[in-house]
Amino acid sequence: MVELKTDASIDAMHEAGQVVGRALAALRDAAGVGVSLLELDALAREVLREAGATSPFLGYRPSFAPAPFPAVLCASVNDAIVHGVPTGYRLRDGDLLSLDFGAELGGWVGDSATSLVVGRPRRADLRLIETAERALAAGIDAAVVGNRIGDIAHAVGSVCRAAGYGIPDGFGGHGVGRRMHEDPGVPNEGRPGRGLPLRHGMVLAIEPMLIADGTDGYHAAPDGWTLRTNGGARAAHVEHTVAITESGPRILTAR
Repeated sequence: MVELKTDASIDAMHEAGQVVGRALAALRDAAGVGVSLLELDALAREVLREAGATSPFLGYRPSFAPAPFPAVLCASVNDAIVHGVPTGYRLRDGDLLSLDFGAELGGWVGDSATSLVVGRPRRADLRLIETAERALAAGIDAAVVGNRIGDIAHAVGSVCRAAGYGIPDGFGGHGVGRRMHEDPGVPNEGRPGRGLPLRHGMVLAIEPMLIADGTDGYHAAPDGWTLRTNGGARAAHVEHTVAITESGPRILTAR
């Protein structure tokens, strides 16, 4: 069931989203050569503590997971697409890093992701990230009252496919509210004019995931959480929590 949020609830979700935005900005600044993924997770925990917020990631266990998620941050490096578990791995020059973070404040959740290159970037990685950001922007532009879920999916997928990138099959965005994952699902590829109508008060996480070599396959790493590309190609992941309003899409996790 899709819950329509009141304007006051959307304002409250914006407060949670701003915690997420501050955390991702701090993490981007801190992600340098030699910094470990566990150190980034510790920084994210500190942002939550200072804000009086909690993590919707920590302890989360969907049906596919072998164990509860052990961190407040997903940190996915190079061929990891999403759900990377922070470890003692220290970032190296040229690593492509995707950071996914959520915060719960006052009973409401914000969820967002960003991708960046550590140290000296490869041109191909910058193009991959730039395309992911354009796909996200296209999806947000389509998140207007009167459109349908398929319009968002088509906008995201069209940007990705036109650039020659793959889209992990079966993964995409979702509703956000009192819980991190709510109805409806928001695919990263689809047909325009299809699916659930978009209404004032719907809040969605729109999150393109791109695979550089144009394939759509992936597999789970031994930790049971991290999803990796099948051929070792690099991946990028970006996301914002967006409220659909009569005056247009409102990004709740802006940085």
